[in-house]
Amino acid sequence: MVKIGTSSLTQGNAGHLALATLANLVETLSDLRRQGERVVLVSSGAVGVGCQRLGLLERPQHLATRQAVAAVGQGRLMRLYDDLFSVLGQPIAQVLLTREDLSERHRYINILNTLTELLNLGIIPIVNENDTVAVEELRFGDNDTLSALLASLLGANWLILLTDVDRLYASDPRHDPNAQPIALVNRVADLADLGVQVGNAGSGWGTGGMVTKIAAARIATAAGVRTVITEGRTPQNLPKIIAGEVIGTHFLPHAQPIRARKRWLAHGLIPVGRLVVDAGAVRAICTQGKSLLAAGIVRVEGEFPAQSAVQVVDATGQEVARGLVNYSSEELRQIQGCRSEMIPERLGYGGPETVIHRDNLGVMEIP
Repeated sequence: MVKIGTSSLTQGNAGHLALATLANLVETLSDLRRQGERVVLVSSGAVGVGCQRLGLLERPQHLATRQAVAAVGQGRLMRLYDDLFSVLGQPIAQVLLTREDLSERHRYINILNTLTELLNLGIIPIVNENDTVAVEELRFGDNDTLSALLASLLGANWLILLTDVDRLYASDPRHDPNAQPIALVNRVADLADLGVQVGNAGSGWGTGGMVTKIAAARIATAAGVRTVITEGRTPQNLPKIIAGEVIGTHFLPHAQPIRARKRWLAHGLIPVGRLVVDAGAVRAICTQGKSLLAAGIVRVEGEFPAQSAVQVVDATGQEVARGLVNYSSEELRQIQGCRSEMIPERLGYGGPETVIHRDNLGVMEIP
């Protein structure tokens, strides 16, 4: 799985396409495919290319304008990819996704089946967020999270994030000449101990930043996917990375990856409410693998029916898990803090002993 960002695909303040980078990327991916590698490319750039096509000097701030510009740019971007890959005889396919496609289980499985069949046919899928219709796209972080979710979905060996810096640094090398490079990260949670400082902003044409790439690494490594952050202007380094060279920053995968359904629960669901729980509940679900009970709920936030996706947060607001609730928000407010055997008395009718059963609960890695 390779993801390239807008900052690597464009050059200069006008957002012009970096054609040399694009051509090198296409040639490298085609070579990898001929060598037997199964390749998926997640490509940003639709908005940037659309801006260049329309003569806009900066990324639009109004959502409707941005979506319209993306519609212009996506066709142009795919035409360029198709022309370049066709010269090398490599077939490609366009796959446009929204966050909702990954949040509904049957659509999630359908995406897996489609991508798997494309790979079986020797095709390189080129995936992008469906910017034209997806409001939630702006929260993905320039496709970083999307690429991590797809790498997790497919059980990829690698997730390589091509960006505008050569690796992760303890601080921003564009502003700090003494920034220390980091070659290897055992666990994403260790970054705080390494003194890493990351910003939220990406380039003028992209929406991501290093913080979204670290979040993507957290998702992918938890699924057993080795993740690399490296320079996007030199895609010819991809075979060297796959061969074992430590180019860029490597995030090691977890020795015991989270099961596929648990990964979907933790990262695929779109929550519509929050449950604030006490320390005992956090300990039970995060370290003991237990279900969430009503006794551990301190507060219910939002309005939602039963079987909705919700966040489970601790007293500080840190999200510790995500799952599907057995009760509506109205019912939960009546039973929060009470023991399971008291639920029929509180509600006037019987119900499940658990608020979220452990099989429907995906635990987050705490940074």
